[in-house]
Amino acid sequence: MELQVGVKVLLKNGEDEYLLIRRSLKKYPDIEGRWDIVGGRIEIGTPLLDNLRREIKEETKMDLVGEPRLMAAQDILRSLGRHVVRLTYVGEANGDIELDPEENDKYQWLTKDELIHHEDLDVYFKELLDKGLIEL
Repeated sequence: MELQVGVKVLLKNGEDEYLLIRRSLKKYPDIEGRWDIVGGRIEIGTPLLDNLRREIKEETKMDLVGEPRLMAAQDILRSLGRHVVRLTYVGEANGDIELDPEENDKYQWLTKDELIHHEDLDVYFKELLDKGLIEL
């Protein structure tokens, strides 16, 4: 069985809004729950927070500010022969957002209420919200 580790972060801005990015159908043609938070798989041998900084920079061109808070760890066992451990943080970033449209084609900043009631969220992020595991 292959083990993979992913890091994700719910980014918050100074107006108490949270960032969601929409996954591109070019890269993810069969995805359900297209709106997700920033993140991806770690590079083995690189510290978790370095991977998180890299993912934020790659996906948004923003920079992580301060120390993010670890909110949850999830086991994802949806593919035969693969076990993904997903670590989800809450943190802040600054800079102007610039997306790679091949990977993510849209972004939006949402209030807490808008985020909780969003209709098309990534299933694993939605699970954390529904269980109250993310402090907003």
